Amino acid sequence: MEKQQLEELLKDMSLQEKVDQMLQITGRFYQMDINSVLTGPALQMGLIESDINMAGSILGTYGAKELKQIQKTYMEQHPHHIPMLFMMDIIHGMKTIFPMPLAMGASFEPELVRRCAQASAKEAAYSGLHVTFSPMVDLVRDARWGRVMESTGEDPYLNSRMAEAQVRGFQGESMSEEGRVCACVKHFAGYGAAVAGREYSAAELSERTLRQYYFPAYKAGIDAGAGMVMTAFNTIDNIPATANRWLMRDILRGEMGFGGVLISDFSAILETVVHGYAEDKKDAAKKAVEAGVDIDMMTGCYSENLAELVEQGIVPESLVDECVWRILDLKNKLGLFDNPYKDADEAKAEEVILCREHRALAREAAGKSCVLLKNENILPLNKEKKIAFIGPYTYCKKIISNWSVAGESKDCVSVKEAADEIFDSIHTSYHAGSQMTGRKVRFEGFSAFGKAAEPDDEEWGEEKERKELEEAVRAAKEAEIVVLSVGESYLHSGEACSRAFLDIPEVQMNLFRRIAEVNPNIVVVLFNGRPLDIREISAKSKALLVAWMPGTEGGHGIVDVLTGKVNPSGKLPMSFPYCVGQCPVFYNELSTGRPYREGDTNRYFSKYLDIPNKPLYPFGYGLSYSEFEISPVKLNKNSFCEGDVITASVTVKNTGEFPGTEVIQLYVQDVAASVARPVKELKGFEKVTLRESEEAVVSFRIDETMLSFIRADGTVGCEPGLFRIWVGNSSETSNMAEFWLTK
Repeated sequence: MEKQQLEELLKDMSLQEKVDQMLQITGRFYQMDINSVLTGPALQMGLIESDINMAGSILGTYGAKELKQIQKTYMEQHPHHIPMLFMMDIIHGMKTIFPMPLAMGASFEPELVRRCAQASAKEAAYSGLHVTFSPMVDLVRDARWGRVMESTGEDPYLNSRMAEAQVRGFQGESMSEEGRVCACVKHFAGYGAAVAGREYSAAELSERTLRQYYFPAYKAGIDAGAGMVMTAFNTIDNIPATANRWLMRDILRGEMGFGGVLISDFSAILETVVHGYAEDKKDAAKKAVEAGVDIDMMTGCYSENLAELVEQGIVPESLVDECVWRILDLKNKLGLFDNPYKDADEAKAEEVILCREHRALAREAAGKSCVLLKNENILPLNKEKKIAFIGPYTYCKKIISNWSVAGESKDCVSVKEAADEIFDSIHTSYHAGSQMTGRKVRFEGFSAFGKAAEPDDEEWGEEKERKELEEAVRAAKEAEIVVLSVGESYLHSGEACSRAFLDIPEVQMNLFRRIAEVNPNIVVVLFNGRPLDIREISAKSKALLVAWMPGTEGGHGIVDVLTGKVNPSGKLPMSFPYCVGQCPVFYNELSTGRPYREGDTNRYFSKYLDIPNKPLYPFGYGLSYSEFEISPVKLNKNSFCEGDVITASVTVKNTGEFPGTEVIQLYVQDVAASVARPVKELKGFEKVTLRESEEAVVSFRIDETMLSFIRADGTVGCEPGLFRIWVGNSSETSNMAEFWLTK
């Protein structure tokens, strides 16, 4: 539809029609009997039947046949036959589930992330969907927050590269293309900085911190063309983000130039009342629309009050028109006015969902996202040795995270299933050894799941618990190597899953300790949705492989790494704390005036009395089966001026016995500036694959934009002076050189 036609359509719509375009409800409103809806959820939200019939979008429902029918009925009864938008959380896959986003961050491979998003978009589009509530690009530094699993990590640069890759994967060159969906960058802004890691809590961030560290990834997603942005639940400067005019109009619309649709998170407009910022639903609607929020997700704030606010002269109708224009424009960009069903196609959905190509990609992603933290010459596994696969995750297929809305565990490949394909049964045995969380542990609020995620979804009695443990210990005693698959339950991480303790369930730790008593040759495969406190496991195991929540092909990806078919190359996108008392812990911190250095005995330094300052495993860290030698940094000159560039190079050599891939990372420090700068910041990375004894030169071009920051006067730019750069394979590399930036 041409712009002029859209303008005429908007002009011809009634005020209530426009307001209803700004309402989003769940698909159940169209799946239930209308009388049940009107006396149940609609009544609670203050909606009437006409609101439901005219709502501009729905979320949480998928399936080509069903959505085509909803669209047909909706358009037939709509006065202007405007198509409806269908949205859903496709966080790391539709039906083919890829490793969770934090795991994908560990790949340090934006192109892989783009390919996975593209596959997800294809499955979603053929299932009738138009918009995915992804990517989540919130910067995360506190592992207590459950939603760290949905981010790609603690670093602004890495998050930015992954954000733009996901947007391009979902949307392609144009979201109207077949097999593409609209991306939604979320949550704007600062949601990952929840105080104390507690879900929905305030974010106490200075404007400088917001701009320097948290805003870049949102901006990268917007610059990549994201058609939608979602508001955050938290407050910024004590004002709820969803009604924060400075945040949404000045920053998002003004400075970042976002012209797409702004949608609230689930009930976030109404929650401004609970925040104590809005007096009631009417006031909440007024403040949200003034902030420029286009769509009210799952409250009746807009539908009940906006028309009246306009008629009373409290809210100008131009604000409503502005919002509805963006909604209509998005529908037009998706091509819905020409084809309201877009790509919804039962046959094509069946063809692509869980297809061989997508499963192969999921397997590749699972292998590349695994991070090897420790290996005392026990991996890769020798298949001729007697190996006992032990632990609840040996059998468990619930490895897709609790934020995989459409994914099903039945489609997943477990560690046992993958191992069975290549290990000789004569040398191999399998044992659960324990439950996932223990007989008395139940998860509150997970009505869809009922109880803890256990290996076979069955209740274990005391006798079964004792017998399984004894069999596992006996098998470990007889084995040469134990592969112990343990970790937190998939229900432990995700939204509303904040944790004060980052330990593995005690029932599994008891299994680990009993195994360690009879066999020191333990390879731990860790399943986790966040960094955990793994001090004891790290100390007592011979090898430690972080598998995260690896997705549909997780078992295959893990076994590929364990056997050496895939040489691990993953790097931590988020630091693993020594213990929870360090949280939040991150590599790019400020120095302080009294930085602690290893070996200092003076009491008056910035340090803990009882634990180290450094995390157990830092950002950017990860081992390979190969050994890589990285030469000292070579600069092509020792100084350069603004507008020029300087090149930093290293020679990387594979000195190991296997072909392998290393992630070479560039870090920069501005030694003295008008404001204190971090001890180092990631500014580039490159993956290099080398055969045994092969070497290659890896170079980074450094220009003034990489040295820029928000200066004391609020302007963005660089300042002359001394800079240090590091090039290595983790944030703790000491391979450093210095140069001067001159005027």
